[in-house]
Amino acid sequence: MSPDSKKLFNIIILGVSFMFIFTAFQTCGNIAQTVITNLNSTDFHGSGYTSMSIIYGVFSASNLVSPSVVAIVGPQLSMFVSGIFYSLYIAVFIQPTTWSFYTASVFIGIAAAVLWTAQGNCLTLNSDENTIGRNSGVFWALLQSSLFFGYLYIYFAWQGKTHISESDRRTVFIALTVISLVGTVLFFLIRKQEDTKAPGEEDSANEILGDSSSAQNRMARAVAAFKKSIKLSFTKEMMLLSVTTAYTGLELTFFSGVYGTCIGAVNRFGSEEKSLIGLSGIFIGVGEILGGGLFGLLSKNNRFGRNPVVILGIVVHFIAFYLIFFNVPNNAPIAPMEGTDDVAYMIPSKEVAVFCSFLLGLGDSCFNTQLLSILGFLYSEDSAPAFAIFKFVQSICAAVAYFYSNYFLLQWQLLIMVVVGFFGTITFFAVEWEAAAALAARGSDYSSI
Repeated sequence: MSPDSKKLFNIIILGVSFMFIFTAFQTCGNIAQTVITNLNSTDFHGSGYTSMSIIYGVFSASNLVSPSVVAIVGPQLSMFVSGIFYSLYIAVFIQPTTWSFYTASVFIGIAAAVLWTAQGNCLTLNSDENTIGRNSGVFWALLQSSLFFGYLYIYFAWQGKTHISESDRRTVFIALTVISLVGTVLFFLIRKQEDTKAPGEEDSANEILGDSSSAQNRMARAVAAFKKSIKLSFTKEMMLLSVTTAYTGLELTFFSGVYGTCIGAVNRFGSEEKSLIGLSGIFIGVGEILGGGLFGLLSKNNRFGRNPVVILGIVVHFIAFYLIFFNVPNNAPIAPMEGTDDVAYMIPSKEVAVFCSFLLGLGDSCFNTQLLSILGFLYSEDSAPAFAIFKFVQSICAAVAYFYSNYFLLQWQLLIMVVVGFFGTITFFAVEWEAAAALAARGSDYSSI
C-alpha cells in the first residue's frame, strides 16, 4: 500500500471508529434528559443538562493537559482508553444512580479532551496542505453518520410511546454500550506513519505514535506540548478563530441536547413526540453527512477557499433559528415531564421541526469541516496543541450553554446563538484572508485548500 493510500485508510478507520462511538454517545446525549424525566425511581435526582454541563466543563479544563497526555502515550492508545470511558458513561444509563451518573460525567469530560486532541493529531499526521480539506470532510461525514444510525433505532423503537419504560431504557443503552466498545477496538487498525514530522522540530511521527523512548524524553515532550498550547492560545489567529469555535460550542449544545428535548416536550405533536426525537436526529445526521461529504469532495475544486462554506453555514443556521422560533413553544426547553401545551407563533408542525433538524446538521458541518481544515493548515506542526485549544474553547462554551439551558427560554437561547454566530463568521473571514495571503506568498494555489 502506498503512503498516500495508507494515510487515507487511516482517515477512514479514524472516521469509522468515531462513527461507532458517537452513534452511542450522541444518541445518549440527545435522549438523556427525556429518559431521565421518565425515570420512576425517586432515588435518582440527576439532570441531563447538568451532566452535559459537567462533561463540557471538565472537558474544557482537561484540554490544558491533553496535549501532554497524547505526547506521552501516543494518539492511538489515547483514543482507545478514552473510548472505554465513553462506553462506561453510556453503560451508567442501564441502571442509573445519581452518584454514578455525575461521577461518570467527570471522567468522560477528561476522556473527551484526550480523545479529540489525539484525533486532531492523527488527522494532521495523515494529511498535508493539499489533502487536509478532503480528509476533514471525509472524517466529518463518517463521524456524523453516527447521528443517522443511532436515531433511526430510536425512531422505530419509541414510535407511538409517550412514556419510556425501564425495559425500553435498558434495551437501548445496552445496545449503545456495545456499539461504543466496537468503535473503541477499531482504533487498533490505524497504521503508524513513518518518517513524518509531527508537532515540534524534535518530534517524529514515531515518537508521537508512542514508539519506545526514555521517560525523560516523554516528559520533555509533555512539557513542550503544554508550553505550545499556552503560546498558541495568545496568537492573533487562534484568538480570532476562538470566536467561531465558541459559536460551534453553543450550537452543538442546542442541536445535540436542547432541540431534541424541545421536540419531545411539545404535546401537540401527539403520540409521536418521543419517536420524533429519533426522526429529528436522523435528519441532523443527514445534514451533517451531506455537508461533510460535499465539502470534502469539492475541496479540491473550490477557488474561493473556505469562506463561502462558512457563509452557507451561518445563513442555513439563521433560517433554522427563525423557523424554530415560530414553530416551538418558548418554554419547551424547561418544560416539566408532562410536556407543554403552549403554542408559539404557529401551530407546531412536525415537518418544519424535522426540516430545521436537517438545517442544523448542514450548518454545523459547514463550520466544523472548515475549522478542522484551517487548523490543520495553519498549525500542521503544532496540531495537538492547536486542536486542544479548539476543543477547550468549544467545550467551555458548550458547558455554559448546557448550564443556562436549565433556565433560559427558547427565544433567549436562539438570540445568543445569532449574536455569537454573526461575530464568529466575521472573525473566521479575517483568518481565512490571512491564510490565503500567506499561501499566495508561498506560490501555492489557493484553490488547493
